[in-house]
Amino acid sequence: MNNIVPHKFHISKEERNVMNGHNSFVVWFTGLSGSGKSTLANLEEKKLFDNEVRAFSLDGDNIRRGLNHGLNFTEEDRKENLRRIGEVSKLFVESGTVVVASFISPLEKDREYVKNIIGTKNFVEVFVNTSLEECERRDVKGLYKKARAGEIRNFTGIDAPYENPVNPDMEIKTEEESLEEALKRIILHLNKKLEIKA
Repeated sequence: MNNIVPHKFHISKEERNVMNGHNSFVVWFTGLSGSGKSTLANLEEKKLFDNEVRAFSLDGDNIRRGLNHGLNFTEEDRKENLRRIGEVSKLFVESGTVVVASFISPLEKDREYVKNIIGTKNFVEVFVNTSLEECERRDVKGLYKKARAGEIRNFTGIDAPYENPVNPDMEIKTEEESLEEALKRIILHLNKKLEIKA
């Protein structure tokens, strides 16, 4: 590490934000598998895009097929999975992009770790609070059934823990509000964050 000298770039994040007309940051959706994270994140990205906001989605399954291919679901690999995502998200934020990240990220300490990589002021945590019972009922990918049958090990909510966020910026209860209502609340919250202060 002694021979690594970070390069100084001419264009700052702030200058990119001014050119884009909005601030850049990460919106981090966390919750159980099947909670509705990816659905909400996808709708939010589309809404931002329609409003001419530079936004890009990072999703758990997609990242594990490429950048994080080869990582398993042990606690150590989960942390490395999130570390890489945090570093990539930070680069996107520096580029002037709003990152819409959707990851189970089950442990509070790991979410704090990612938040520290990205920077607290650039991190909006959205807890998609859906009960385990409802997630199992939906079981959109058939993963809960496999986990219950012992075909999948270290599955969050079954034989691996999920720790609810202590103080999320937003909490979405998908069993109590519609996608449209939740999306509207999220966008209202983000509009303040997007605005560049003179």
